[in-house]
Amino acid sequence: MTSLPGLSGLTEVEPLDQTLRAELQHIIDTKTKPPGSLGRLETLARQMGLIQRTKHPTVDRPAMIVFAGDHGIAQEGVSPYPQAVTAQMVANFLAGGAAINALSRVSSVELEVVNSGIATPLPSTDGLIDIPVAAGTRNFARESAMTHEQALAAMQAGAARVRYHASLGTNVIGFGEMGIANTSSAACLMSRLCGVPIDECVGRGTGLDNAGLAKKRNVLASALARHAGSNDPLDVLATFGGFEIAMMTGAYLAAAQAHMTILVDGFIATSALLVADAFAPNVREYCVFAHASNEAGHRRMLDHFGALPLLSLDMRLGEGTGAALAVPLLRAAVAFVNEMASFESAGVANRDA
Repeated sequence: MTSLPGLSGLTEVEPLDQTLRAELQHIIDTKTKPPGSLGRLETLARQMGLIQRTKHPTVDRPAMIVFAGDHGIAQEGVSPYPQAVTAQMVANFLAGGAAINALSRVSSVELEVVNSGIATPLPSTDGLIDIPVAAGTRNFARESAMTHEQALAAMQAGAARVRYHASLGTNVIGFGEMGIANTSSAACLMSRLCGVPIDECVGRGTGLDNAGLAKKRNVLASALARHAGSNDPLDVLATFGGFEIAMMTGAYLAAAQAHMTILVDGFIATSALLVADAFAPNVREYCVFAHASNEAGHRRMLDHFGALPLLSLDMRLGEGTGAALAVPLLRAAVAFVNEMASFESAGVANRDA
């Protein structure tokens, strides 16, 4: 576990208390069903009970925070979309017209949109949490994306948003993102933190053609070589990250500290978890990996965590969409624990009777 000045205890994440593990397993095993017949729902229910330190886990006020920020690396032509799309999509989120709006409504999830550091000026709008660190990061092909102080400020801001939701009763939370060129940041974070060659991390993002993909690989390989000395978690985050990724990093740590069940989305969101995990490896015990993204590199990230995602739908949109879709599965897991009869209460003979 890394402890750094300016993090104010944010990296102090305790491991799950295993005291209730045997009791939770007994409750699960004695429901009116063959042992293990509810599969992943059973392991999910046990994990949530351990996270919440109760034999009766719940899903209370689930929330999704979408962090948005711009990236200087976009200047290198690594995305087919102009940087202005970040602000335009944030306006779409606030108007309720994006995929994450629709899927949050379907899953009855509270949705919050945060301006972490968008380059385009945004009008004051109801519903936007406007806490930019700066108007986009610098171009990490030429210099570090942000200073250590900016990275720390972003982490603390993300943590503060999680604590706000915890104060309203949220015990399940997910994080989404929006930021043109943020797959480039995620690929470099993955390459450096996982020790994976950049070619295995880089994907088409928002739809690069073959020439664009080759250019992106070359730009990122050159950037990694330029910053070869960046290796500790804070330095890696500041060098290659984005303000939205840094806020997600702090959000993961604060959510684990608050004993929330954390739904992990796709490629970008998992890159932020890589950083959080480098600061405090216990954070992964609070995480449920919602889905396997179709973005190149995400499955390698999942392998890094030894994770088995709940869903595999060939999605690669981001925004927290995969995490939102997993919320009903968490509700199902706690429902069977709390609502199914046991063999004894139902008067049904167990196989050992």
